[in-house]
Amino acid sequence: MTNTNMPESNLDPNLRARLLKESKNPYRGLRRAVWIALFGSAALGFFIMVTNMIGGDTVSSNDLAIQTTALLILGFLLFKDRTKQSDD
Repeated sequence: MTNTNMPESNLDPNLRARLLKESKNPYRGLRRAVWIALFGSAALGFFIMVTNMIGGDTVSSNDLAIQTTALLILGFLLFKDRTKQSDD
């Protein structure tokens, strides 16, 4: 039984599946790249603050709290946006 309401598609089935997947989750690649870049920046800032503390420099507790919060939030966003096996 065929559906006469749907026009016949000339698209490759693999391309069609990829486009449907992209339409369900738009800009996923760009979003992941942004999360990775921001997470890396937060991790580097946190690492520098910790090494400054170990080295004996004074680090504001507010700055350390902001950096830690950024690291946790961006890590959560990166984890939440991961690829699930059932989506593939």
